Amino acid sequence: MISAPFVPPLKCQGIKTKLAGDIARLAQRLDFDRWVEPFCGSCVVALNVQPRKAVLSDSNIHIIQFYLDVQSGRVTAGSVREFLHDEGEKLRRAGEAHYYKVRERFNSEPNSLDFLFLNRSCFNGVMRFNRHGTFNVPYCHKNDRFAPAYITKIANQVKRIQDVLARLDWTFVAADFRSALSQLQPSDLVYADPPYAGRHVDYFNSWSEDDERELAKILKDAPCNFILSTWHSNEFRENKLISENWNPPGFHLFTRKHFYHVGSTQELRHPMIEALITNFAHVEYALAKDENEQLAFLEEPLPYGSNQPGQLRHAS
Repeated sequence: MISAPFVPPLKCQGIKTKLAGDIARLAQRLDFDRWVEPFCGSCVVALNVQPRKAVLSDSNIHIIQFYLDVQSGRVTAGSVREFLHDEGEKLRRAGEAHYYKVRERFNSEPNSLDFLFLNRSCFNGVMRFNRHGTFNVPYCHKNDRFAPAYITKIANQVKRIQDVLARLDWTFVAADFRSALSQLQPSDLVYADPPYAGRHVDYFNSWSEDDERELAKILKDAPCNFILSTWHSNEFRENKLISENWNPPGFHLFTRKHFYHVGSTQELRHPMIEALITNFAHVEYALAKDENEQLAFLEEPLPYGSNQPGQLRHAS
């Protein structure tokens, strides 16, 4: 695990940048051979845990292709810098007309550089596709989006990924979660961060309560340890699927308050209480406090049931 948070170049709804450290500290306490992540998304958690061997999969083929292209060298920090400079200059001159030109080009012939451009210049950093698999997020209305410092930041993020992938044995697969979890071994560790039912269901394809229940059954039957992240509650409602799916003995849960800056509506940008659920317990585990964290994220340990703040609840 690396000490400084690793921020990837791709932005997704529900990105776990500010929770990756807690997940990594849980993983550190386990002896496992392979990290299996069926909803890898931006890959922020894997990039912060940095397991020696991993299978990272997602149903979003464009995310997987982006990481495959970085891994193979088809996309490099240099090519990203050059592309964003050229396309950013066109954006500065033509504004939204150029954004929609790139969006149409990507939807006709997808490629990783256009995907990155759209991801970093669309409205609120939302990654959204319609039922036909078409990227349909509108423009952010910032013609000077790709300033030199911003391009350098993104290129540096890509360079860090290049360095990680050069020394670790990671496999990227475009797959449904059922396929991704179909060949688990006792020595694996699964980290599952599914779309949150009732919230980010249009991330790439729909996610239903039935999908949530099926995932829970797969994890309960898994021969290995797992960590599941999901939403616990917000000021409007609670996640009823937690009590429905994770009441049996043997599962452990803690919560943390988290503020999402990425979201298409104000409701999605309210503070959210996150839940991490595992099938293993660590009495000594407590959430670490980073004095350098931005207070805007409103992160703090919260009690769950009779728990002490920031600790795992142990099943009876």
